[in-house]
Formats: sequence, C-alpha cells, structure tokens
Amino acid sequence: MSDNFNHKIETKNEKQNRHKAMEAISIINALKENFKHPFESMNYFYELFEEVYCHQKSLHKDKLKVGTMCIQIPSEIIYAFDYAFDAVPIRLCNGFYTDDEIGSDYMPQKSCPLVRATVGHFASNNFSDKPEFIYSPTTCDQKTKAGATIQSFGYDVIDVDFPRIKESEISREYFRRSIKNFSIDLAKRSGKKLKKSKLKQSISKIGYAQSLYHKLCDYRKKKDVTINGNDMFLVTNAFFFDKIENWIEAVENLIQECESRVKNKIFIANKISPRIVYTGSPPIFPNYKLPLIIEESDGIIVADETCSANRMFNDKVAVDEWFVNDMLDSMADKYLKACTCPIFTKNDDRIRRIINLVQEYKADGVIYQAFAGCTVYEAEQKSVLEAMEKEGIPILYVESDYSPSQGGQLSTRIEAFIESLKTRRRTKK
Repeated sequence: MSDNFNHKIETKNEKQNRHKAMEAISIINALKENFKHPFESMNYFYELFEEVYCHQKSLHKDKLKVGTMCIQIPSEIIYAFDYAFDAVPIRLCNGFYTDDEIGSDYMPQKSCPLVRATVGHFASNNFSDKPEFIYSPTTCDQKTKAGATIQSFGYDVIDVDFPRIKESEISREYFRRSIKNFSIDLAKRSGKKLKKSKLKQSISKIGYAQSLYHKLCDYRKKKDVTINGNDMFLVTNAFFFDKIENWIEAVENLIQECESRVKNKIFIANKISPRIVYTGSPPIFPNYKLPLIIEESDGIIVADETCSANRMFNDKVAVDEWFVNDMLDSMADKYLKACTCPIFTKNDDRIRRIINLVQEYKADGVIYQAFAGCTVYEAEQKSVLEAMEKEGIPILYVESDYSPSQGGQLSTRIEAFIESLKTRRRTKK
C-alpha cells in the first residue's frame, strides 16, 4: 500500500498553526542570529515566544483569563483578583500575517492589519490561553467596531467607555466612573470582591515592573548601547501574556547582564550607528519587519513611543489615599492623562514626548511607522513631521502592513535614511 494512504490530512486549523509557527520561529531566529553579542538572558524570552506561538503552550491553566484589547484597561485591577484563584490580563493585539489574512474575510480590506489580525485570531479560535471574556475600551474606532465582529464568534466582549478629550475635567470624571464600572463588572464576573490590600499590592507589583523597564532603558541612554531595540520589543511584548513574576525575574537577569556588559565593554552597535527613536503603529510580535530592517541596516533603536512598549511602562500610578475608590481614581487619571495615543482630538503631549525622547536618548533621528489603514496614525503624521522639522530632527515616515512582500522597498528607504544620518553625524564632527 502506498505511504500516501497513511499520511494524515492536515486540517485547516493545523495548517494555520503551522504557518503561524513558521512566522514566529523566523523572527526568533533572526533575533538570535542576526546581531552580534547575543544576550544569554534573552534566551528566556526566545523560548517563551517559541513555546507559546510554535507549540501552543498554555501559561495560565486554572486561572481567570481576562482579555484586553488595549493598554487602557488597567492591569492593576485585574491582577488584584488574585486570591482563591489568579486573574491574569492577556492583551489581544496581534501581529501575525496568517491571522491578518483570516481577518480580511471579516473586516474591510482597507482596515488596519493589526485589527484584522486580532479579529482573525478570534475567528480561528486558536489560543494557547483562551480568554473567558474581553474588555474593549472605546479608543480606536476600528477596534471598537471589531468588538461586535468578535462577539459574533461567541465571545463575551464588554465595552469600556473611553473619552477622546483628555484635558477636560468632564473627561476625567467620565473615565473615573468608567474604570469604577469596569472594576464592578469584573468583580461580578469573577464572583470576588475587590479588596483594598490586594489592589495596593497589585499597584506595587506593576510599579516595580515599570521601574525595571526604566532601569533597562537607562542602558540605552548611554553612549555605547548594550541592548538592541528588537530585543526590547520582545521583552515588552512578553508583558502582554507572560506570568508577571516570571517576567520580573527575567528582566532582573537582563539588567544584571547589561551591567556586566558595561563593565566588560561589550556593546551591540558601532560607534557611528545612528540612534533612532521609533514611533507610530506598534511593533507586535512577530511583525518586527520594520524594526529588524532598521537594526540590520546599522541603526540602533534606543527608544520608542508606542503602545506595545514605552507607553505601557512610562508613568506609574500615583496614589494619595490607599482606599479602593481613591486607588481607582488614581488609576483612571494615570491611564487617561499619561496616554499619548493619537485617538485624542489634540495630542501635543505626544509631540512633546517624542522630542523629549530624542533629547534624552541623544537620538539622531525618528522613524514613524503607520500601518496602512490605521487612520489616526496616518492623520497625525503631518503634525509630527512638521514639529520634528521645526526642531531640526530628521524623520522618516513609513507606511507598512503585515505582508512579507514589502521588504525590498522598505529596506531601500530605511538604508538611505540611515546613511543620511551617518553623513549628518560625520558632518557635525
């Protein structure tokens, strides 16, 4: 009998899993092999992403998995429900081209690839840790509409009201009430009461994680950089779904290795490698197409202003009184006031933030990515470009998607920009 009769026919779901595993492992291998002086402590993160995205390993069995569609849902509240069982937040933004293709059957072709990929992930029902329900803040218009599509697949999606004006007292009170309603709803769904002691502990735990991120960033401010931007994106993306205790320990090890590298003068960039601030649509694993091109072209991403990295860790919750309502109000203020997402009607804070990052990290230029179909980032690029030009900061605007076919065109533009920054550096000397 022919061996063909014994060959197992691959199901549609298995084929999707295989394609996603191929996407994931190609990026992991690129991060491990394409850069000099690889970090030993980064192996934790490489293995984590391989286990979750190539082998579908569950990290949160027997836990209440709370899906979030955006960083504007406070993780501090979710982690506070950690008695009798653990509640864990899982951010559901997706970077897979395989899921983008699936999602294109449900979302308009001109919609953002991140949103299409997120919808595609739900359509395939292919989760290593499937959320019991999903909280979706009404930030991005496309994500807001995608919530209804995701709900049609049988998922429980709860909208969390989010204002589009952050300067007004009305918006402040509006979001404070919205966060309190979110905490009440989560308490009902979990069957547990939100306790003052647990919420205080959770705020402290997230605050410590944020402090570790900033310590790691201190090594990127130095003249000689010890860690590249792509590894940093992997570290921050791991915070989307990893066990927070494991993430904290892994970052502590990474900081120790950075300190050792400084002492031993082991650096990852050349003396003339241009220092880049990255902003715009977020790099979500495995869509590191643009960051990889930048650093493979001898640029070094020293800082970013994105919701998949810097924006998650930038500001801590500042509490005056440690009562539940006061803590909730403080969280609402932090998540609203510190946010520099372009969904706001006015966004001078984001422009100031980018300029401050350029100055603080002594960057040579800015690369601004906007996903094709991401209207808010596309609309805001003009004001950002004008502000950078006014400050004399070189900036490159790049429109991209999740397709692997763009590589050559993007490489040409990125390489030309990197070379212009090198020339500018030489001229200054």
